[in-house]
Amino acid sequence: MAKILVAMSGGVDSSVAAALLQAQGHTVSGAYMKNWINEENIVGNCPWQRDIEDAAAVADRLGLPFRVVNLMREYRERVVRYLLAGYESGVTPNPDVMCNREIKFGVLLDYALAQGFDFVATGHYARKAADGETFDLFEGADQNKDQSYFLALLRQEQIARALFPVGALPKPEVRRLAEQFALTTAAKKDSQGICFIGEVKMSDFLKKFIPDKPGAIVNLDGQRLGEHRGLHLYTLGQRKGIRVPSNTPNAAYVVLEKRVADNALVIGFDRPDTPKLYATECTVSGLSFTNHPLTVNAELEAKPRYRSRRQRVTFTPSAGNTARLKFHQPQRALSPGQVCALYDGEKLLGGGIFMEIIYRL
Repeated sequence: MAKILVAMSGGVDSSVAAALLQAQGHTVSGAYMKNWINEENIVGNCPWQRDIEDAAAVADRLGLPFRVVNLMREYRERVVRYLLAGYESGVTPNPDVMCNREIKFGVLLDYALAQGFDFVATGHYARKAADGETFDLFEGADQNKDQSYFLALLRQEQIARALFPVGALPKPEVRRLAEQFALTTAAKKDSQGICFIGEVKMSDFLKKFIPDKPGAIVNLDGQRLGEHRGLHLYTLGQRKGIRVPSNTPNAAYVVLEKRVADNALVIGFDRPDTPKLYATECTVSGLSFTNHPLTVNAELEAKPRYRSRRQRVTFTPSAGNTARLKFHQPQRALSPGQVCALYDGEKLLGGGIFMEIIYRL
């Protein structure tokens, strides 16, 4: 039996993860990662106090030791700084993926090992399986809840010390088990917010740290159509909130480019023939592999964003820990800075960061 520290968020998934590990006979302790307390009074719901209370109540119900681990400084340095730097430079970063690599299975894992624990467990919907002396990660059995995408940048040494007790279960079964274990989180609504910050709109969060920098909204011909408040408040492929009427029946504007050079937001009609909207190829940088590195050309699948289905790609590695991806089908609004997860069927191979997007003619 192992000594396991469960990262308990105050939600039902990590609560059930702790209960299952205890039922299997392991020595289990719970820990809440205190990453953010909304000091800046950002508009939105940042329920860290309620989450700590819920996590503590579950630990008490199960008779588990419980602790709050203060990682606020590390979270600011490794996640918030990365997030803000990305938006300031005109790209769209992914704080949830970075939180998993740098905080949950980074700083918290280091803390756990120093405290004598063998593993860190979370409530992620992902599966881990041995591959000889190493380990592979797979999509969660519940395709509607699969969270393997958010683990794409984990390294093998992190995966070896990670456990995902609910990864093989459908969500309704997790709820049922929470009721069976009489956990107070059984009916708690799932969080939809930024990793361990809370249910805060990204635009509201960014406003507290990045000043507005108004500029022109233009079309592909360079015609000025309006004014934006700052490029960091928009994402590629965005339709709502542009505040420029198309004046064209059955046609809406979409964000095509955030042009940092002249601080221009480029928009066009949301349709397949619009330039700079659909891409067939891209380069990814910062490649990270969960187990065996890919060093040769291969036919794989990729998820260009969390809710995407796996897309067939041709993978061509290149120098400098980068690769070229050629999608078999054009992809809408690929965004520099976002994470692209790589798969072989349900097996997660790793991932990288979108760098250059190559649009079809």
